[in-house]
Amino acid sequence: MKTQKMMTKTLSVLLACSVLLTSCVSTTLIKSNPSGARLYLNGEPVGTTPYTHSDTKIVGTSTDVKLEKEGYETLYTYFTRDEEIDVGAIIGGFFVAIPYLWIMKYKPSRIYDMKPVSADEQKEMTANPQQTQPKSKADRLRELKQLLDEKILTQEEYENEKKKILDEDEQ
Repeated sequence: MKTQKMMTKTLSVLLACSVLLTSCVSTTLIKSNPSGARLYLNGEPVGTTPYTHSDTKIVGTSTDVKLEKEGYETLYTYFTRDEEIDVGAIIGGFFVAIPYLWIMKYKPSRIYDMKPVSADEQKEMTANPQQTQPKSKADRLRELKQLLDEKILTQEEYENEKKKILDEDEQ
């Protein structure tokens, strides 16, 4: 009889722990239309679509999304961990209060429709791939300084290039 009670308690604790641990993770499938877009989450490249994302963030936290594909406009959006109720976290919360931080989860999947670049924009990008917006002097000087810091340029090369950039308006 004592052994049976001990087994029941042990089984209850194991069940509660498994519900608690699995309730923290939320997963969503990220798709794009068309598929194969480069995916960045919170600024970090993570792969291409379709992509399965899992994390243990708490309720209300958001994830920034950036999708890029040649011939399509870059898409910026986000999703938040407050889209669906997680029953497992509610059950786990009866045993330990902490799972209530994970009471919400992501939708199982999400599809982002990407907008094609217009024909005129496509021609312009093809004709002038490097000619986006001209860089400011400050940006060019920062890049130059970075090359010096990375020891790609010598101090003398850096000073010569810096002088050229600074003297541009005088000519």
